Parts: sequence; C-alpha cells; structure tokens
Amino acid sequence: MMQLKNKKTLTLMRITALIVTLTSIYFFAPWKFALYYLSPLPTTVQDQTIDAIEQGMDSIIVYVQKSGQQPEYFVQGWHDRDKKIAAYAHALFKIGSIRKLYDASALTKLAGAGLIDVDKTLADYLPSLNGRIENADKITLRMMAQHRSGIANYTDTPNYDWSVSYPDPLALILDTPADFSPDTDYGYSNTNYLLLRRIMSNVLGYDHNLFIKAEILAPNDLTNTFASINDVNIDQLMSGYYVGYKNDFKTLDQGYVATANDVGRFILALNNGTFFTFEEQVLYASLYEYEHTGWVLGYSSIARYHKDIDTVVVQFINTNGNDTVMLSGIIYNRIIDILRTRRSQSSEL
Repeated sequence: MMQLKNKKTLTLMRITALIVTLTSIYFFAPWKFALYYLSPLPTTVQDQTIDAIEQGMDSIIVYVQKSGQQPEYFVQGWHDRDKKIAAYAHALFKIGSIRKLYDASALTKLAGAGLIDVDKTLADYLPSLNGRIENADKITLRMMAQHRSGIANYTDTPNYDWSVSYPDPLALILDTPADFSPDTDYGYSNTNYLLLRRIMSNVLGYDHNLFIKAEILAPNDLTNTFASINDVNIDQLMSGYYVGYKNDFKTLDQGYVATANDVGRFILALNNGTFFTFEEQVLYASLYEYEHTGWVLGYSSIARYHKDIDTVVVQFINTNGNDTVMLSGIIYNRIIDILRTRRSQSSEL
C-alpha cells in the first residue's frame, strides 16, 4: 500500500511539474525545449549533467544532500574554458540573488535583537529618500523584504547594462513613479534589497556583510562564502560565459560568491531552523522565502530544499544568454525527477 501511494504521489508531482513547465514553454520558449523536457530521463544525475553540456552549457555543478547523509557532487564541463581547466565540485561561483536569503536572515536577526523595526518605514531609516522614492513614508521594511513596496527594479531600467559597475545603482530609479501602491501587489525588485543592505549597514555602523559573516556564516562553518570577488583567489572562481561572446565575465564584481557546498548547507540550515531562535524563525517566515534562484552575467544558480525527498539540491551553471534560463530550469527539474525516481525505487526494496 505504501509503495502504491509513493508511486501515485510521484506521478502526480511529475504531472503537475509537466503542466507548469509545458505552459511556460508554450508561451515563452522554443518548442525544442518541450521536446527536451519530454525526452526520457537519464538513469543518474551524472548522466543528466553530461546531457546539460550536450545541450550547450559550458559547465554545471550539482550538489545533492539528503538530511543526515553526506553530500553528493556531480560535475561536468570547464572551470576555465580558455585554459582548459576542468570543472570541479568545490569551485567558487557567483550566486546572484541567492544572496537575498542571507540578507533576509541578517534583517531577521537585527530585528530579533531590537536593532531594527521591520514595520518602520523607508523614510524613517533613510530620510533623505523621502520625496525621491515615491511612498517612502509609507513603505515599510517588511514590504521591501517581501517585494511588496512598489519600488522600481533598477536592473529593469532602460539600457541597464549588467557588465557595468554603477557607482550607485539607486540613482537609476530616484524620482521615478512607483510601480504600484505599497502592499497592494508583488513586484520583484533588486532595489528593495539594495536599500535594506544600506539600512542594515547604517544601523550597525559598519558593513552589514561583516554582520552576516559573524552571525550567520562563521557560527555555521560556512567558510567558503564571500561578499565579493575581491575577497577570494580569482583562480578558484569558475569562469562565466554569455552565449555568443568569447568574454570570461568572472572579473566583474557582482556580489556574493560561494561554493555549492556552502550554499547547500546554508539552505538546509535555513529550512530546518538552526539559524534562528523560535521568535526569529516566526519573523523570517513572515518576511521571505526559503529558496532562491540567482542570475548575474555569466552565471545562473538554483538552490532549493525539496521536502518530499528531504533533500537540498543546488545547481550552478556558468552559461547564460538566449534561452538558457529556461533550459537551466528544465535541467534542474529533470534532476529532481531523477532523485524522486531513485527515492521511489529505494522505498520499494
């Protein structure tokens, strides 16, 4: 009976994932992706990583950790395409917006310590922005953390260039209309977290990244997570590529870098609550999510905990451009399907 239930659950999950994926492909991507998604699954995750390279990715790192077990690593491609250095599991990688999970964790801890009130407004903490950002006196830090502020996303502004290091990206959206009234809608905006980082640093009196290092990374032995490429040996950072360009974009400073192992252990700890006190856990749950994707020029990443298989899966791919975001998502979903199949087969033994 239990085996039958597991099979039905697995089948339902696959059908649901198929409907969502095919709907996205129908509206947003070439039909070749539909054919690829529907093609037979490889037997192993390692075979799927080989397939990812055949689909045009330069490199892929996959980290799989089931709770209570040692992690598994699956790697293919080039760490550095020009130097012909093979990819390896413990390379550093630019994790893009996955860093928002670290920022939200830091905000939670500062609020738990009474140093920040998430229900105070942007204007309370950065009064100079009152009148420069619409509704600054009505937008709370909670709304910003939840992407319900209505503040425009600076990376969506006309002619924004991901290869340029802007002195102050905030300047790109000052004195522009809000996307919507505060707390009336959801709109993902990198500006929200840019402002939250600034507020945290102001409250602390020092760089909030040092707070994250001291209060989140160090206590959990996450020693391979860094705020900038300037903090690492650049040779340990995987190269990043964009379809149609020969450039290696790894020398661009694009925020946090980490190993798949560090990201995976962070995601597991975030989901099982070991980062927080009970009160902090309740607050975090009201502020933000427990998984994330990341995208910066040359790098895309996915980090999630899958409750049904009690497993964290992190995927790093160092190729973007064209439709590679959709392809990366399909590759990730196929990996999850392989793991679910493996679990189902194990439960039948």
